[in-house]
Amino acid sequence: MKAIGIQGSRAFLLIWLGQLVSITGSALTSFALGVWVYGRTGSVTKYSLMLLAASLPGILLSPFVGALIDRWGQRLALVVSDGGGSVVALSFVLLFFSGRLQIWELYCLLSLASVCRAAQLPAFMAAISLLVPKAQFGRAGGMVQIVQAVSMVVGPAAGAALLALTSVAGVILIDFATYLFSLATLALIRVPAPPPLPGAAPGRPSLLREAAAGWSFIRERPGLLGLLAFFFLVNFNIAVVMALLTPMILDFSNAATLGMVLSVGSVGMLLGSIAMSAWGGPRRRVDGVLGFGMLFGLGLCASGLRAAAALIAAAFFLSLFSVPFVNASSQAIWQSKVAPAIQGRVFAVRQMMAWFSIPIGYLLAGPMADRVFKPLLRPGGRLVPTLGPLLGVGPGRGIGLLFMILGCMTILTCLLGFAFAPLREIEQRLPDQVPAAVPA
Repeated sequence: MKAIGIQGSRAFLLIWLGQLVSITGSALTSFALGVWVYGRTGSVTKYSLMLLAASLPGILLSPFVGALIDRWGQRLALVVSDGGGSVVALSFVLLFFSGRLQIWELYCLLSLASVCRAAQLPAFMAAISLLVPKAQFGRAGGMVQIVQAVSMVVGPAAGAALLALTSVAGVILIDFATYLFSLATLALIRVPAPPPLPGAAPGRPSLLREAAAGWSFIRERPGLLGLLAFFFLVNFNIAVVMALLTPMILDFSNAATLGMVLSVGSVGMLLGSIAMSAWGGPRRRVDGVLGFGMLFGLGLCASGLRAAAALIAAAFFLSLFSVPFVNASSQAIWQSKVAPAIQGRVFAVRQMMAWFSIPIGYLLAGPMADRVFKPLLRPGGRLVPTLGPLLGVGPGRGIGLLFMILGCMTILTCLLGFAFAPLREIEQRLPDQVPAAVPA
């Protein structure tokens, strides 16, 4: 596939449009497959295993995928990612139409799709460094967050509507078409090659050494290591919250209330993404990460105060509104401080380490809720005399207490980030590795 040669900001906009369509299509498939698995098996365990198959393989193989991004170039990595995703989607369609799809086949295909997706975000972010001026990294990061927010808003709603009109195979066929659209946009652009890394040894090391080099780069820079630790902890909190939000609300209300809360939160993330893309974030990017991180934690605290749908919806609007500012500000730091020649492997290792806490959170959420926190605020529970008058007693209150603790932990993590000088002063201590202007 030979690129026609659109470059710079116009090339970024084309990639962004293609990824917007493709990732939204993938959200449709995720929703449809979730409905199919749970409807066919009635098993929460098998549904959870589907989520694990769709995420864990890509997380574990991220360092090797990142090394391949740097070898192949960002554009080719995106082509392979979307091309592999399209093959998986077409395989699902054929198996559904034949009536032969088994659960184990679904897990295998989702694992393959997870590996393909592992290249998507690191390659996209590394391409931004070569297509967008450094001063616009914050706005570009905000636009990337718009992609995530739109998929959250559109995926479940459109997926449900499409399932009412067609089959699961029909929904996945639409996803296949979105991959083709993304590949068409990639055929139109050219991403310039990054300048070689100064002092790099001649020859090409093994893939294993290149993958390990991404971790070595981060480990040798305490500021980046601190930023990575921050996201590891916060992502754990987010995973627990997302796993328990549905049980907490359904404990005291119904599915309509749950849908309202999820919709309000998703709109908050979309509006925050739009605001970040328009503003570009604070001049000190680390203030955007830690300051809006505290706002996120404050929203989590508020969500646990009472079993009131309006309060929980408003709290999650606040929390998810802050997420794009945190993510885009962090991404701007990484794009500025990592040389483009090694961004693929560094960003992939960063993704693996930051996201590895998510499956841990999923696994621990249920036992923490059922065995520890729910009994504490049931009638006769140990904390009823002290916290009962404040938080209430009964359905959903134990999980609410856990949400408040996670919110306080998030705020404490942000305060520790401000106290940790290598992170607080990361933008002064680490030199920029990208030019102010986009290379011609």
